[in-house]
Order: sequence, then structure tokens, then C-alpha cells
Amino acid sequence: MLKIGLTGGIGTGKSTISSIIIENGFKLIDADIISKEVLLKYPEILERVRVDFGEGFFDWRGEFRRKEFGNHIFRFPIQRKKFENLILPFIKKEIDLQIENYKNKGEKLVFIDAPTLIETNLHEEMDYVILVFADNATQISRIKLRDKLSNTDALNRINSQMPLEKKKEFANIIIDNNKDLESTKNQVDEVIEFFKSFI
Repeated sequence: MLKIGLTGGIGTGKSTISSIIIENGFKLIDADIISKEVLLKYPEILERVRVDFGEGFFDWRGEFRRKEFGNHIFRFPIQRKKFENLILPFIKKEIDLQIENYKNKGEKLVFIDAPTLIETNLHEEMDYVILVFADNATQISRIKLRDKLSNTDALNRINSQMPLEKKKEFANIIIDNNKDLESTKNQVDEVIEFFKSFI
């Protein structure tokens, strides 16, 4: 089974490309969805968060204050790395389980959508890597609009990831998502036609 990694920085519009891929009938594993699901599936993660990061990230009902925690760890790289080291093994485990599930069902091809595909070396397990690219100003604008974040918080999140120019070195295919939706869709359609030959 062919494994295709889909990655890009925050605010590059990767979810738009994922939606087009799914609409075309391809199977896609979304690491962002998995990162939320593992918090429910593995309660030991949040138990460790309470111990390592404090009770302040939980409300009076005991609910995890995800946005406040996110803003905190993106301001402090050492704290972010600490949390990543905690949660990534669980995310990786779930991705592997889903890959194996699709393989057992006889799928010929699966996309793995992961923003930190390269940073976590998951790209080494892929047959192809697609990078969704957008310039810095476009990223900031999209993050502020989508997540209702300040300019500083948006920049903190961008700067926490590997620079997109560096990620280009690991990519087999680059989708430029700076322009309008039609331009993006045309590029994705070409990529889809290429991968259809493997099915």
C-alpha cells in the first residue's frame, strides 16, 4: 500500500487540500483529529498534563482548557517540546493502527495528513511527501481569522514549526496555496490524476 504524507505549516490551507482529496474518494488519516481523540482514549495523557503543567489548564469542572494550554506551550518552546514528547507516541500509535487497518482492507493508497510529518520523522515512512506552501503573511492572516488569535500568538505558532523553505527539501510535490481556491484546486487535481495511476 502506497503511503502519501501531506504536510505544511499552520495556516497554509492544508485542510482545504485534505477536503479535496477526500471528495475524490481517497482515504485520509488526519493527525490533528487523532491528536484530539487520544486525549479521550488515553486519559493518562491529561493526568500527566495536570502533574507536569499544573491544574491551571483545567476548568472548575475538570475540563481541559485546550486553547489556553495551546497558547501557553507555543509561547514556551521547552514546554511545547515536553508536551510533544508526551503525546506523540500515542498519536503515532493511532496512525499506525489506521494504516494497518486500511492495508488489511486492501486499500492501494492512503494519505497521512500531519502538520509535523517532517519534524517527527514520519516522512521517512512515506512513499511520497506533499508540501502545502503559503507565504508568511498569508499564514498569519489565515491563523488570525480561523483561530481568533493575536498577531503574537499566530507568529508563535508559525515559529514553533520547521520553516516551510526547509520543509521543501523533504517534499516530492509542492502545492502553492497562496492564490485563489481555483488555482489550488487545479494543482490538487493534477496530483490526484498522478496518484490515480497507482490504484
